Amino acid sequence: MAMEQVLNQIRLSATVTAQRPEVIGVLLEQLGSMEDLVSVTAASALLQDAPVHNLQTLAVFIETYLEEILVPVELPLIHKAFLHASHNECRELIALDRSAADKMVMPQFVNASRRVGHAHIQAMRPMRGERLVHRYLAAVESGEANGWHTIVYGITLALFSLPVRQGLMHYAYRTMGGFVHAAARSLRLTERECREIVEDLCDDLPQAIEATIAGN
Repeated sequence: MAMEQVLNQIRLSATVTAQRPEVIGVLLEQLGSMEDLVSVTAASALLQDAPVHNLQTLAVFIETYLEEILVPVELPLIHKAFLHASHNECRELIALDRSAADKMVMPQFVNASRRVGHAHIQAMRPMRGERLVHRYLAAVESGEANGWHTIVYGITLALFSLPVRQGLMHYAYRTMGGFVHAAARSLRLTERECREIVEDLCDDLPQAIEATIAGN
């Protein structure tokens, strides 16, 4: 049900002008909903393998993800996809997608990332005149590309002219929030406590995002 609601929202967004500030906020929220589906799905599988019994183990779990996946892998992928899509570089985008397969070190993320990425790019099919979307979608459907959700996220930021820094920060916060909320029930965390944990863990993200942009 959540997936269908998000897809309907994205289809609706494809018909509006994304240059208006209020529309940018709406689109980022919809993208965040997609990232929630990935992080919660993956977190559920990860937490079954390595149960989180207290806040300390939750912090270690998330900090490891930040240091080994989010900052060195996911943020650069999103930004590179954004750059290629901004310049209509479809071949380079497909090559980036294929090279990302070697960086998928957590099996729990592979299926979730593909499923959400495929659904998101499919939802943009009705966009007329967006040749890059159609070419990338054809590559995904033929198996030439994987359709990772990070690549699709970067494409969407470019297509709707969304601020890339804001988009990267939004992605990071929503992904971290997905992990925290996945463990919230067993740890009996309130909504306020979840927000405080995410803000604390993401304190250094602005610097990491600037480094990502400078490195690309």
